[in-house]
Amino acid sequence: MTRTRAFVGRTLALAFVLIACAACAGGGQVARIQQAPPPPDPKTEMAALEQRIFELIQVERHKIDPAAKTLALDSELVGVARQRSADMAAKNYFAHKGPDGVTSASLIMDEDQDFQGLLGENLAAQHYVTQSGVDVEAFAQRFVKSWLDSPEHKDNLAFADYDRSGVGAAVNGDTVYVTQLFATNMGLPAHVAQPKKREVSEWSNAKAATAPATQPASP
Repeated sequence: MTRTRAFVGRTLALAFVLIACAACAGGGQVARIQQAPPPPDPKTEMAALEQRIFELIQVERHKIDPAAKTLALDSELVGVARQRSADMAAKNYFAHKGPDGVTSASLIMDEDQDFQGLLGENLAAQHYVTQSGVDVEAFAQRFVKSWLDSPEHKDNLAFADYDRSGVGAAVNGDTVYVTQLFATNMGLPAHVAQPKKREVSEWSNAKAATAPATQPASP
């Protein structure tokens, strides 16, 4: 009986050692299968998103019209575009005019009362999942595609005379808002009446603004 007890004791001890070693091996596997770090704060991705959208639109303009002017990134337009997107994000709306009546044109005129030219604006918004964050390349591609799929937005971004642009992006709880502004770097065409200071004429699109003025019918 004494030998049997001793044998059982050694068996239990050996089993304990094997279990302990297995636990060590398992611990190594747990260390290797760690959860992925959380995605970056979407707010930190907005500048990169703005830049990528600007690059993609530059390419698309020349695909549509090889003669289209190359866009220069304009700091004034960037600032206004960011204000517009931030306002939509803060007040949870999606429109070319804010609840207080503010538009990109009025903001431009507040900053530069001598501004004269054509000002175009494209807006877009996309929801995002917090756990996934904002994939800059994927979101930029979707924003641009949404504009290309809309005839009016496509005509606006492809208007050949635009030579300046600015992109502004902002995010609220679950939505990314983007504003892209386009502008000409010259005064209005001769056949279009020059606006007075702090006044901005509005057209449905850039082509309408540059179309020859309609002559009144003869009596």
